[in-house]
Amino acid sequence: MIRLLALRELRSLFSMPSTWFVLAVLQFIFAWFFLARLDAFLEIQPQLAQVANAPGVTASIAAPLFNVIALLLMMLVPMFTMRLIAEERRNQTLTLLLSSPLSSAQIVLGKFFGLMLFLMVLMATTPMMLYTLQLGTSLDHGLLWSNVLGLVLLSACYAALGLYISALTSQPIIAAIGALAVLLGLWLADIGSSALDSPWHQLSPLNHFQNFNYGLLDSGDAAYFVLFSAVFLLLAMKRLNNNRVYG
Repeated sequence: MIRLLALRELRSLFSMPSTWFVLAVLQFIFAWFFLARLDAFLEIQPQLAQVANAPGVTASIAAPLFNVIALLLMMLVPMFTMRLIAEERRNQTLTLLLSSPLSSAQIVLGKFFGLMLFLMVLMATTPMMLYTLQLGTSLDHGLLWSNVLGLVLLSACYAALGLYISALTSQPIIAAIGALAVLLGLWLADIGSSALDSPWHQLSPLNHFQNFNYGLLDSGDAAYFVLFSAVFLLLAMKRLNNNRVYG
């Protein structure tokens, strides 16, 4: 049932014209930044050739591109999560969904995995675009796929948080603003904290993404992403359970 609900959400996303517009705009931004970084790398390549242990094409082009995508997803994912439950509540179809044989966990996970499938389709063009560089040079596959893994885990955090906030309200716009405010707040608190041992660094998803961006696979960062996503998914399930019990 989770699979069927996930596929339903995926079809729903792709049936909206606004989704295709956002996809087109994002692909344009990704391609523009990719070509800009490539042009800058080609300009300084003669100087890099004279430097020992100079950064390669993957570190110079792919890593900054994934950093930009991580920031864009922070602003984009709330636009998609806002409708997952809030719109169902506003359209009064949530009651029908809750009265179905589906459990709250199945509803939340179905919507979560449906959105994650969509986000993975959105992100799939990035490694494909970067692999065109292999026609003229060699790539650091470890660094590339470390970034892909980090971006998937980061997107899961964004999606779980947005899904929970969407479960709190019947207004999709409020859900989007709420999720964006929390994510921006965590990010701004992170970059505004000068102390290396500040707890804000540990709370920010983007800070934990940085190790993946550098090609470092840290189990602590992976555990943070899993726990962050699990906590907000469980909170969303509890919220739906309360709706079921108290109407």
